[in-house]
Amino acid sequence: MIDFLAEDCKCCPIDNTFKIIGKKFTIHILRNMVILNQHRFNEFIDSIEGINPNTLSTRLKEMEKDGLIEKKIFNETPIRIEYNLTKKGKALQPILEEMAKFSTKFCCEDVFSDAKPRTFRQVYGNNLPIVD
Repeated sequence: MIDFLAEDCKCCPIDNTFKIIGKKFTIHILRNMVILNQHRFNEFIDSIEGINPNTLSTRLKEMEKDGLIEKKIFNETPIRIEYNLTKKGKALQPILEEMAKFSTKFCCEDVFSDAKPRTFRQVYGNNLPIVD
């Protein structure tokens, strides 16, 4: 067994990350921000299957509190609100990509109608933002 919980660790780092992104729909919101370049409440509602406005509102508030996103309010009529990834939120992009790569390679029968594996770029293209 790996002794990764040194005296100065308060918890497992993997478990901590999962607590941040593992709530229902949080990963979908992140995915849509990173891959689909979505920033608005109605974009999320229209594209995340099964999410309702109350849950979306709760998740966005939690993500803002966790420092993954920031909310920008535009002084327009009607008021426009956009959500953008913070540096902390952008750091999750490689994790999302690796999750997608895993499924496109090892779970292709569940992901694709023809059950043939594909690369990440074949599925999502080359126009994803590069994380610094």
